[in-house]
Amino acid sequence: MEAERLIATGRNALARSVEALDIVAEAWQAQALAQAIGSHLALCGPLEVRGEARGLSEVAGGPGAVDHPALRIGGLRATRLTEVGDTRVALTALSALLGEVGIALVGVACVTDEEGLYWQCIEAIDAADESNDRVRGMLRRLAVRERDRPPDAARGRAGPAGPS
Repeated sequence: MEAERLIATGRNALARSVEALDIVAEAWQAQALAQAIGSHLALCGPLEVRGEARGLSEVAGGPGAVDHPALRIGGLRATRLTEVGDTRVALTALSALLGEVGIALVGVACVTDEEGLYWQCIEAIDAADESNDRVRGMLRRLAVRERDRPPDAARGRAGPAGPS
């Protein structure tokens, strides 16, 4: 399944989650998806983002993310990832998902009286924040590449001879 569809599915599932454990499960789903997208881009993405993508796959796949008990119930959506169509669009959507995950987890952490759940939220917030830093880094690298690309290079034309 294409990355954008999986991200949209994750955003919808997070928006529908009302129970604290469901929100935590969706947070780890998002982390697993970030890891899968990072791994995919590290292998087949634009050269400019491969190093940062490798870092994303390592950050997002930190201890506990993929083996989190909350993921065992429905399985990992990320295993269905087959392609990342438009890298910029997918990374922008992933950044939005990770931001929403962080906000939802802060909400859970603020209202829970259960210490274990509180620390799970803190761990997941840190992971989502670090993953989002990597995603934003890749988006910056793509922006630099686009800025430095000659006009019409994507269509194989040389573009104007002189500066515009």
